Amino acid sequence: MKYPLFEEVVLLIDIPSKNLKQGDVATVVEFHPVANGENGYSIEVFNAVGDTIAVITVAESAIKPLSKDEVFNVRLLLAA
Repeated sequence: MKYPLFEEVVLLIDIPSKNLKQGDVATVVEFHPVANGENGYSIEVFNAVGDTIAVITVAESAIKPLSKDEVFNVRLLLAA
């Protein structure tokens, strides 16, 4: 699936180095096509007040679209 730029997506994996957890919401900011492998995306993660906390590149299999049966949740962002 190709995600459009600026679409919100959900992380399917933990990224301990950035203190990100499965279920965190991010925004797609760049698409990285790969000829013989899995496409990737740069995604930007924001805190609850809209400040950027991370911009990372992940494989397409590490994200999924939001669905209408999901709700947002707040967790503390503790130092890694």
